[in-house]
Amino acid sequence: MLLKLNKQLEKIMPLITPTSVVLGVLLSVYIKDFTYLIPWIFAFMTFAGSLNSNFKSLSDVVRHPLPIFAAMVLLHILMPIWAWGVGHITFQGDIFTITGIVLGMAIPTGVTSFIWVSIYKGNIPLTLSIILIDTLLSPLIVPYCLTLLIGERIEMDVLGIMQGLVGMIVVPSILGMVLNQLLKGDVTKKLSSTLAPFSKISIGIVVMLNGAVIAPYLKEINLKLISITLVVFFIAVTGYVFSFLIGKLIRSDRDTVVSLTFSGGMRNISAGAVIAVTYFPPAVAVPVVVGMLFQQILASFTGYFMGRYFNKKRIYLKIEGINKNEGI
Repeated sequence: MLLKLNKQLEKIMPLITPTSVVLGVLLSVYIKDFTYLIPWIFAFMTFAGSLNSNFKSLSDVVRHPLPIFAAMVLLHILMPIWAWGVGHITFQGDIFTITGIVLGMAIPTGVTSFIWVSIYKGNIPLTLSIILIDTLLSPLIVPYCLTLLIGERIEMDVLGIMQGLVGMIVVPSILGMVLNQLLKGDVTKKLSSTLAPFSKISIGIVVMLNGAVIAPYLKEINLKLISITLVVFFIAVTGYVFSFLIGKLIRSDRDTVVSLTFSGGMRNISAGAVIAVTYFPPAVAVPVVVGMLFQQILASFTGYFMGRYFNKKRIYLKIEGINKNEGI
């Protein structure tokens, strides 16, 4: 029954986050007092997602570090700088909105990228390794990235951000990996399958609670909110495009390109929203939460277009091979 539920939830993943944002805004009066649960729910999600990885798979991938290096450069150098530039061009002088846009790109890669890589048959060990390495380094990378690009112009609780990331992401990830390492593969696989649907439901709950916190900023649809939505959407689209192009640039195989595209295009927006809501003024959280509206939808479209691209390429190579064999 749980496996069936998980498959159904996978199919509606593109709808879960935008629906949850809308519900959070509409029900904000009733659920905003439960926001203290967000870090705990998120820690559970991270633990459930990390049950599929262990230290051995990490060491296997680390021996071929170029794709991981490319992903880290994209995630924490190229995209935050790109977001900073676009933010300053479109919202000049609005430091809270610019901070939110940069934060949305500085946070670690999305745990849900693993789901999409699995669906489109990408390189799963590579994806898990990128998620794990990025997650473990996030308490250092995220505050440093924000300090470097935003600086002293906005008050930041750097120590608080680091502690939050350690509690929500690093500790649960290590626990999940240790459990995978200690128990037999079948046991952790069964546990992971059992927790998978609850993890997807938890995504919806976290997004809903975050939506409740920033409801005053989303209830009134004005020109600024529309502008933020369009800019965040544009940056998110370019993230997928840049990730795909970098995968092709380093001459990766199909599976690696799929993994890099989803790992570089997706972000752990739920964690970003928690950080924004907890450690910054509410206005900073608006661009981050807006990103929840279309991240899963963009992932779905990206998978569709990559599928078409690689199918066409495979057909072309097959025809070319036949022509060579026939001496054409």
